[in-house]
Amino acid sequence: MMCRPVPLSPRPLAVLCLLALAACGETAQLPESAGIGPSPQLPEPKRTLIPTVHIAPATGWPAGVTPVPAEGLRVSPFADGLDHPRWIHVLPNGDVLVAESNAPPKPEDQKGLRNWVMNKVMAKAGAGVPSANRITLLRDADGDGVAETRSAFLEGLNSPFGMALVGSDFYVANTDAVMRFPYKEGETRLSAPGSKLVDLPAGPRNHHWTKNLIASRDGGKLYVTTGSNSNVAEHGMQEEEGRAAIWEVDIKTGRHRLFATGLRNPNGLAWQPDTGALWTAVNERDEIGSDLVPDYMTSVRDGGFYGWPYSYYGQHVDQRVEPQRPDLVAKALVPDYALGAHTASLGLAWSGGTSLPAAYASGMFVGQHGSWNRKPRSGYKVVFVPFQGGKPSGQPLDVLTGFVNGQGEAQGRPVGVALDKRGALLVADDVGNVIWRVSTQ
Repeated sequence: MMCRPVPLSPRPLAVLCLLALAACGETAQLPESAGIGPSPQLPEPKRTLIPTVHIAPATGWPAGVTPVPAEGLRVSPFADGLDHPRWIHVLPNGDVLVAESNAPPKPEDQKGLRNWVMNKVMAKAGAGVPSANRITLLRDADGDGVAETRSAFLEGLNSPFGMALVGSDFYVANTDAVMRFPYKEGETRLSAPGSKLVDLPAGPRNHHWTKNLIASRDGGKLYVTTGSNSNVAEHGMQEEEGRAAIWEVDIKTGRHRLFATGLRNPNGLAWQPDTGALWTAVNERDEIGSDLVPDYMTSVRDGGFYGWPYSYYGQHVDQRVEPQRPDLVAKALVPDYALGAHTASLGLAWSGGTSLPAAYASGMFVGQHGSWNRKPRSGYKVVFVPFQGGKPSGQPLDVLTGFVNGQGEAQGRPVGVALDKRGALLVADDVGNVIWRVSTQ
């Protein structure tokens, strides 16, 4: 009996062709370091028929293998066996809260062959699992650096991400709303029903679904991130209302205003104590080359416009956007510090109070989730940017590396970062399903 090859259906065949073309895409002409610092190099854009796709396939950590800490540091699992841990919040009593979360259903973001392919690619990178929709509490009561107890602190959420405690109120940024829950110190599970403080932009596309928040110093306001609903407004600006921005929300009434705009996908938020400025980590646009556009962190100016989608790094116009807005480009602010093209810099934490060595005493820890649109890969590590006088003052220092192995596989991907009560650094790893703890040797 003769066996005949089974013909591929049109969609898988098209997928194979697209992936093959993507594998042959353009490569970086500059070292990753060229896109780092206060004045990154910005070459001419490179548009290709098929975007460069260079994913590190997610595998998880082999037994006994960990990320590689910088000299003078050690790393160990604070908690493992989690379900896609994305973000971390440390309560005043030392309890560690972890948002176990992933993207919500996004039916409009699944339509079309290109989106279908990209979703398959992202699933390969570890982003395809259903959301646990849970915040888990981890407790290290004996202080040995390992959480010996865990409990479901909040369940039934909607792709939760950012968290904040203000007095006796605990706030969660779901993908579609900020929720408020009553909290008493030491509680391991919140059972009282929450109330909605304010709706957030979401909907059936919800391209950048992660919403973070941080409380003002006086506890009267929340600052909430809302990423764009596209790469460069390809679905029209009507779908971007209230997005690509940081909101200022009144904690009593829920009334809100746009605090800063033109921020494509802001995630991490941190206060810089010397100046009192709010800082954010922002993911910039894709598909104009491996060397463009650097992700960045910046102080956030009240009323500031940072360019998206019309321009990047001040007045560098993105010709893909129609119609153009030269009036907005003219007032676009230049970010403070570039973090490398396509590094997916998400986590951000001020280092004040750290117990790590003196080199880490003043600056920002940054969790870099890692690139998909760059050859060679960038990110996939945790770095520290030193500060002096309230501003970045030097090149970043690697804190944790080794997330990608010698075969190009992602054993882990760092996301949120935070300092625990003893001053060690906690890192959420959503591929390894671990919270890593970085301390002195």
